Amino acid sequence: MAVKLSRTAFEQAERLIKEGRLVYDERDDWSEHRPSAEDENRFIDEHGFAEYAKWHLGIDDEEGAETKARYKFPYGDFKRVHRCALLAAESRAGQYKYGDIERAVAHLHGMIEGAAARTR
Repeated sequence: MAVKLSRTAFEQAERLIKEGRLVYDERDDWSEHRPSAEDENRFIDEHGFAEYAKWHLGIDDEEGAETKARYKFPYGDFKRVHRCALLAAESRAGQYKYGDIERAVAHLHGMIEGAAARTR
């Protein structure tokens, strides 16, 4: 599997965090907050795979462009960036040695922590 960082998704996540479109949730919340398969399918039907891709920090270039399997490391709910999604992605990226994704997620995580500190 050749998984690499999606610069487009990374830049969108940065922008969303700067705009305050984020959820400061707990590590284990992602299983409840992540979009369901039905939500994903509806989003793809309404917006297409190009927009779906922007919500995933990793791209597996061995998978077809018009498949969900191509897109890895989701970071939000199609509206906001979730801290819990970034924590899950950071852990998985480190586990599988995807250094570029791990560094990008750590950066985004730091941005969320900074934003949260400013609002306290």
